[in-house]
Amino acid sequence: MTIAFSPATPVRSLYQKPNPPKPLLFFQDDFRTSGNVVSLTASANYVSLRVGARSLQPVKLSWVKRRGTVRCATIEQIEAEKAAIEKDVKERMEKTIDNVRSNFNSIRTGRASPAMLDKIEVDYYGTPVSLKSIAQISTPDSSSILVQPYDKSSLKAIEKAIVSSDLGMTPNNDGEVIRMSVPQLTSDRRKELSKIVSKQAEEGKVALRNIRRDALKAYEKLEKEKKLSEDNVKDLSGDLQKVTDEYMKKIDTVFKQKEKELLTV
Repeated sequence: MTIAFSPATPVRSLYQKPNPPKPLLFFQDDFRTSGNVVSLTASANYVSLRVGARSLQPVKLSWVKRRGTVRCATIEQIEAEKAAIEKDVKERMEKTIDNVRSNFNSIRTGRASPAMLDKIEVDYYGTPVSLKSIAQISTPDSSSILVQPYDKSSLKAIEKAIVSSDLGMTPNNDGEVIRMSVPQLTSDRRKELSKIVSKQAEEGKVALRNIRRDALKAYEKLEKEKKLSEDNVKDLSGDLQKVTDEYMKKIDTVFKQKEKELLTV
């Protein structure tokens, strides 16, 4: 069986010792030849194997001297690993943005909103559950909130949870529903809440940076495994920074919107 390498530049010997053993090619798709391999082309760390008229998937070479074998990962497999990293990054960053929005919504701005009660948890028969899962929450007008539980026996527990929260509102339980009036915020309280929102926005940005760091480590791991070149990692790092910057801007946008709501009398 004859194996010819191209391009014309000779491929350096994989062994420096005299009388080197015959190298073997192992493919992850368990392809087996029958002695009719006619050519094998090489470029950087990738090779393409041709059997008769059939060309196989380009593969990435990784030389293991101890065993005298060439391990191969297909381009598709490498691309799949990269895609999995990118997907994980975007999913985690989206969750971070959703979490920041949720935190912002739970801070009252002087105008009634059902989202103000999103963080309220009620001890419902010994199990902590979110208020919105056991009651219907509505706003009859811009300064009041109405809580109508699906189970009237939970009224006391709901009332207790609201009083224990940091909402600063007094619930009025009439045995059927709970009503609350949203007090107007003082100037000092608005500034105080603005600082809290700013801190939450910064925590969101820190979370985005940590996600970016994890992705960079994953790319560096692929580089150590010889699946990515140094230039590949630099390009991917640049793309990752662009995605991170995009989500940073999203946090800035929701922060400015919330800050405007807080400071508008």
